[in-house]
Amino acid sequence: MMARSKAAPRSPVSRSARLRWSTGSELLRLVHSEPGITRTEASDRLSLASGATTELIERLRGARLLGEHPAPRSGPGRPTTSLHAHPLGPLVIVVDLRTAGWRVLLGDLAGETSEVEAGFYGDEQPAQFLPRIARSVTRAAEQSRGRARAVAVVVAGTVTGSRLLQFATRGWSEADLGMLTEGLPASSPLRLLAGNDATLGGLAEARTGAARGARVALHILVAVGVGGVLLVDEQPMTGARGAGGEYGHLPFGDPELVCPCGARGCWDLMVDGRALARHRGDPPPDDPVAYATRLLGDLTRGVISDPAARHAIELVAHDLGAGIAGLVNLHDPELITIAGVAPLIRHAAPEAFDRGYQNGLMTFHRRETPAILDGLHGDEGPVLGALSLGVDEITSPTALARWGELTSGG
Repeated sequence: MMARSKAAPRSPVSRSARLRWSTGSELLRLVHSEPGITRTEASDRLSLASGATTELIERLRGARLLGEHPAPRSGPGRPTTSLHAHPLGPLVIVVDLRTAGWRVLLGDLAGETSEVEAGFYGDEQPAQFLPRIARSVTRAAEQSRGRARAVAVVVAGTVTGSRLLQFATRGWSEADLGMLTEGLPASSPLRLLAGNDATLGGLAEARTGAARGARVALHILVAVGVGGVLLVDEQPMTGARGAGGEYGHLPFGDPELVCPCGARGCWDLMVDGRALARHRGDPPPDDPVAYATRLLGDLTRGVISDPAARHAIELVAHDLGAGIAGLVNLHDPELITIAGVAPLIRHAAPEAFDRGYQNGLMTFHRRETPAILDGLHGDEGPVLGALSLGVDEITSPTALARWGELTSGG
């Protein structure tokens, strides 16, 4: 799920320097997961004495890592402050490679993002469009004026390390995502990290969304096909090579259907806009997400009352619920979050979804059925997850020690 970019060798950071920044790392990651947390709450959460908290926050402010604002009074006692990202603090460059097009964004510690550039692939292959996006990454690094410290890539395909293994829905095969940082100078401190969109969407839900606080959570994303991830203590379980969670290619579907991945009977083909179109007798849609969103929205609003559409949605909702039940039997999560068009499918045909889910569960799971929650972050979940991945990198004690060397707090 993570890889280092090509960068100039640097002298190692001493153990004492890493220890000096270790508590600061904890505090900054707490601010990332809870932007606006008060100084008092953060002190309690980290079990720090008042004096130690003051010293730590002053050091982080001096290093341009943390900002403070007066917090609204909530009762008697001394006033406190809320903690935020410093306006001149480190940034993450996020590269969003989705099915329809790409974006390059800059994000800060508190999860705020701003778009730098966006575009479409057209009929190009990765080797053709990745250099163009690399130029955008270079512009974003220049725009940050030295504040960018990591590049985090989110891909709607199978990823291991810094390599795209397969982007089945667009027919792309293996590509080197390391190309995205080739325009940076050899002395650049940026590190390249990459992950699948469903994996990173799940990470966002575990860190700051509907699954926050769950020890074991399952996340499912339905877009063009279905992907997901199991998270344990907010950490994605991605397998030996980082390519785990390809749930859409489990044989939960019709064995007569051939998936673009090369396998037969993939669950992918049963639960998205392609399945809805097939059940209705429509031709395969150019944009399965837009097709599903429009059809589900029209039906929910009562714009259409087509029996074929209603039947198609019920079939897809049942297959979605049944597949999630199979994953519950496999992973035993505390709860499940769903994103993409999955919430729309569930809410358009709740009875069919619940029937598929309940009938597919083992008996003991039906006694204490794991809740299925809509994700809080919607379409931005994968980008926020990529940002979280980058924040993990830039707030490590080693990275903070190097950042501190550049600031008055070093």
